[in-house]
Amino acid sequence: MADAVMRGRGRWGRLRPVALAIGLGGVAGLGHPPFDLWPLTLVAFAGAFALLMQTAGWRAAFWLGLSFGTGYFAVSLNWIVEPFFVDPLRHAWMAPFAIVFLSVGLSLFWAAAFALGKLLSPSAWPVVLTMTGAELVRAYILTGFPWAMPAYVLVDRMVGQVASFVGSHGLNLLFLSAALILAHFITQRGRKRGAFAVASVVALLVLGWPMSAPNSTASIPDVRPIVRLIQPNAPQHQKWDREYVGIFFERLVRFTSAGEARPDLIVWPETAVPVLLNYADESLEIIAKSARGVPVVLGLNRFEGNRLYNAAVLLDSAGSVSAIYDKHHLVPFGEYIPLGDLLSWFGVTGMASRDGDGFSAGPGPTVMDLGVLGKALLLICYEAVFPQDVRAAPERPEFILHLTNDAWFGNFSGPFQHLSQARMRAIENGLPVLRAANTGVSAAIDAHGRVLAALDLNTEGYLDVPLPEARPATLYTQSGDKPVAAIVVLLLLLTGWRKGGRMRLTPS
Repeated sequence: MADAVMRGRGRWGRLRPVALAIGLGGVAGLGHPPFDLWPLTLVAFAGAFALLMQTAGWRAAFWLGLSFGTGYFAVSLNWIVEPFFVDPLRHAWMAPFAIVFLSVGLSLFWAAAFALGKLLSPSAWPVVLTMTGAELVRAYILTGFPWAMPAYVLVDRMVGQVASFVGSHGLNLLFLSAALILAHFITQRGRKRGAFAVASVVALLVLGWPMSAPNSTASIPDVRPIVRLIQPNAPQHQKWDREYVGIFFERLVRFTSAGEARPDLIVWPETAVPVLLNYADESLEIIAKSARGVPVVLGLNRFEGNRLYNAAVLLDSAGSVSAIYDKHHLVPFGEYIPLGDLLSWFGVTGMASRDGDGFSAGPGPTVMDLGVLGKALLLICYEAVFPQDVRAAPERPEFILHLTNDAWFGNFSGPFQHLSQARMRAIENGLPVLRAANTGVSAAIDAHGRVLAALDLNTEGYLDVPLPEARPATLYTQSGDKPVAAIVVLLLLLTGWRKGGRMRLTPS
């Protein structure tokens, strides 16, 4: 009996760090919307780094990073289960697998970062560099998925404006460095602890300084063009239901024609028109009539040959389609099956985008000339997640126009996190963002990432907002992620070279 008890205690002793790391990861995820408890993210990362310093060997560090990342992504990406409950009888069984596989899969990047950080130094301080590098890789590899980057918890802080110089990845480096300082305060003793206490206070003051509120009376001149953002509030389980399609379309048309004072542009959200562009002549005629000479940008799907595209079109003042943008950064397994076209050559049919089984990608980022408003960079839904997509525009636009259907993301965290990332795109590039969302959150965001006006989630209505002014091109717009990536790689190589030199000088 005593042996069994001791074995049980031994197993718990081995599992306790794993359980603690998962818990710390979950706490770290609370810095993202809707909680917005950014100090908890900082403290939790500091706790994970403190555990890493006390971990023996890279293998234990790998499991620590895997556990911490799993807890973090399970909390911050909990919305990933929502699409499976749109049709629960068919798809709900997949929800647990989705959250587990995604959380563990993404945490592999952090596990590798923790292990490499420990390999490079017993004190594991290089983890700040390896974690920044891991987030860079996560943003680009296999089309990328940089959702819930640690830096995004700082979007409401003054330090978040640093992203206009070094981007979100540079902000990651700054945030993780602050967490490392706090970790040293936790683990150090004696005089060093006092020094790290002072450094921790400075870091907290820098990170915690709030962003100033916009001056609503002076931030946007009265002469600025007016844009109407329409939010029809079509829940995903009803959006394509024949009993409701007409209701939502009538709602969009009614909001388009509302008011005597006419805006300069009207914007409908992603896939707002319930028919393909190829067969939408009657619908477009109704929309143009209700717009009363005002151009309309609206989302809908279209076929070109056998290929299906998720598109945004400009319906000009005469009611003609004068410009088309096709979404180019598609959602893997959501909008297309990776390698589907290749597999079709081997007889595996039903997944090939070229045959209309899933969406095809458009040619790339495009700016659309919107007359008195200037040129806009069009982003559809998921594309607002990627800093590199905004920088890839063929020319600098006057603003970013974001059409999205966040009904897929549920009502708890996903829509608010998507809004937060759109705000970070504004900061990085010094460009205002106007977003029309199906169920919300539709919003006008200024070039500092501040929300000037918004419609609540799950409400129907429209916003008439003056177009905020753009700032001059930012340093990040001109340089992108390459400087941060180069600094991380250079410092890691230098650290590895120094470690190799110390090993050669150590007598055997």
